[in-house]
Amino acid sequence: MTNARRIKATGSSPLIRLRGLTKVYGQGEAAVHALAGIDLDIHDGEFVAVMGPSGSGKSTCMNIIGCLDVPTSGEYHFRGVEVDSLSSNQQALLRRHYLGFVFQGFNLLRRTTALENVELPLLYRGFGSSERRELALAALDSVGLTGWETHTASELSGGQQQRVAVARAIVTRPAVLLADEPTGNLDSTHGREIMDLLTEFNVSLGITIIMVTHEPYMAAYAQREIHFLDGRIQQDEARSLRGVRR
Repeated sequence: MTNARRIKATGSSPLIRLRGLTKVYGQGEAAVHALAGIDLDIHDGEFVAVMGPSGSGKSTCMNIIGCLDVPTSGEYHFRGVEVDSLSSNQQALLRRHYLGFVFQGFNLLRRTTALENVELPLLYRGFGSSERRELALAALDSVGLTGWETHTASELSGGQQQRVAVARAIVTRPAVLLADEPTGNLDSTHGREIMDLLTEFNVSLGITIIMVTHEPYMAAYAQREIHFLDGRIQQDEARSLRGVRR
């Protein structure tokens, strides 16, 4: 495998498969077992909420799925490809071509315009300037920010900044959107607006969403809840219908 574009869907196999995944920080008596053997399948098009107390392992698991960290042992397969067998450059290509990220802290370039922030992933992928602009404008429109393209991040409200972050995450049409406490810095009204956007992109674009949250009313937007405790999956519950509370 020479680049991330060769990762193809393989029939009905899970999009993401974790088997016996562990993560240990430190050594000896100081060792911390953040993950203690995780088995998990996530399929194309799912909207999954990952919950649990601080230190339960949920963010560590998210970081491994996002190729931002590596497991101590176990297996991680993405569309049938063993991610640990990829080089660091290949894992970077996987992130660039298949994964989008939304963080609690927005992670925008504050002195850069909304349009330029959204264009950034397209720049990394080698898109020309006119195509970058067209796609970024469409992404900003899809999150309700038409007219705000030339405003810098520092000129936007928290809710608007998170909308820019969502637009940046979906502008490349990733297979998976990883959202780590995406509403954590927002009030409930703006939080629900962001959740409505994530739900829309899950339904209309088929983007698989894996969201870490502490908030049960945010998790209610998902089709499936996975609860972590002490580095293990304590509960994995699927819903037949979304339990969204408007």
